[in-house]
Amino acid sequence: MGCLLSTPGEASPLRRAASIGEVAVFVPGFRIPESVDLSQPLGDCLSRGLLDRLSSLRTRMVTMAAQEARRFTKPRRITTTRHGSALSELLRALEDYLPVLLGLVKDGCQLRDKVPFVWINQEDDAEETAMTNAWYEVLSVLHLMAMLSLLQANRLLLPKISSEGYQLKISEENRRKSIDILLKAAGYLDCAIRHVLPQITPEHRKDLPLDLEEGVLRALCLQALGQCVDIQLGMAIDSPKATLAVKRRLACEMVNYWHQAQNNIAKLPSTDGWAKKHQLFIKWKYAEAKAAAYYYHGLILDEGNTEKSHGVAIAALQASEEYLKESKKACETFNSTPPTSRNPPLWGSMKYLSEKIPKDASSKIRINQDLYSEERTFKTAPTLPDFALALKPDDYQLPPLDPLWNKEDHHC
Repeated sequence: MGCLLSTPGEASPLRRAASIGEVAVFVPGFRIPESVDLSQPLGDCLSRGLLDRLSSLRTRMVTMAAQEARRFTKPRRITTTRHGSALSELLRALEDYLPVLLGLVKDGCQLRDKVPFVWINQEDDAEETAMTNAWYEVLSVLHLMAMLSLLQANRLLLPKISSEGYQLKISEENRRKSIDILLKAAGYLDCAIRHVLPQITPEHRKDLPLDLEEGVLRALCLQALGQCVDIQLGMAIDSPKATLAVKRRLACEMVNYWHQAQNNIAKLPSTDGWAKKHQLFIKWKYAEAKAAAYYYHGLILDEGNTEKSHGVAIAALQASEEYLKESKKACETFNSTPPTSRNPPLWGSMKYLSEKIPKDASSKIRINQDLYSEERTFKTAPTLPDFALALKPDDYQLPPLDPLWNKEDHHC
C-alpha cells in the first residue's frame, strides 16, 4: 500500500476559514475527497457498467462534499430546511457509494491496492493524503458520514430567531433528534474503529492523517456520546419529575465520557489550527461536565444530617464553582483560537447551571460555615460516584455489496 503526502498550491476552503460562526457541536474534521480517475487503474479489471457506476457515485460524492465544504466555512446561522436537505443528500450519496466501493475490498478481490484515493485533511499538518488502499477510502467515507451527522446536530441545537427577532427555545423534538443523530455519528466512528482500522496494517496506519488516527476517532465517538448526555441532562433539568439523583448520575456519566475523550486526544501531537481547537473544545466541555457533576453531588451530600456530610458538600460545591470558572476560560480560549467561533445563546443544562452554581454554592457555603468552624470543613473535593455508562453508539454495520459485484468476473 502506497502513501503520498502533498501540499497543492491552492488550500482547501476549510483550512483557510477564518471563522466558523456559532458552535453547539464542534465539527473538527470535515475532510473532502479529491477527484480520482478510476478508469486507468481499474479499466482493464472491471466491466464497463460497474466501472461507470463506481466512477459516477464517487464523482457525485466529490462534487457534493465540495459544495458542503463551502457552506461550512460561511460563519452565519443557517436555519433553512434547504441546508438540512443538502446534508441529507450528501449522506445519501455516501451511503449509495459504500456498497459499490466495498467490492474493492471483498475477500479474494485483488483490487484493494489499485487506486490512489486522495482526500484533503483538516486537522493534519499535511494538506492532503493519498493512499493506494481501498480500506483508506472506506475509513474516510465513514469519517465523513460521522462529521456530517455532527454538523446536522449542530444545526438543530443552534437557537433560531423568529421573524420578530426573538430567540426561540430549542424544541424538545430537536433535542431528541439531535440525540439520535449523535448516536448515529458515534456508530459510524465505532464501526470505523472496530471493523475498518484493523484491516489496515499497523505499519500503514502510521501513514494515516491525524484526522483518522485511532485516538481522534475514539475522542470523536466519546464526544458525540458526551453531548448526548448533556442534552439529556438539560431535559432532566426541565422535567419536574427528574430527581437530584437522576441529574447527578447523568452529570457523572458525562464527566466519564469527556474524561475518556480527553485521554484519547491528549496522546496525540499538539498542533495548531483545527487540531488544537478540537483539543480545546474537549477541555472546555470536560470542565463544564465536572462543574455539573460536583454541583449535583454537593446538593445530595448537603441533604445529609451530619457535620461531615455538610462539610463534604461545601467542598463539592466549591469545586463546582471552580470548574465553572475554568470552563468559561476554556470556552473563551476555544472561541478565540483560529478559526474563531462564537457561542450561541446559552440553552439547556448550562443556561440553568451557570446561574444556579454560583448562587447555591455561595448560600450553602455561607450557611454551613456559620454552623461549623472553618477548620472543620473539607478542603479537598470528594470523589464523584462512578456510574456504569448507559449510552452506547448505534450498532452500525457496513452495508452488503452492491448486486453488480455478484455478476462481475473481474480479472485483476
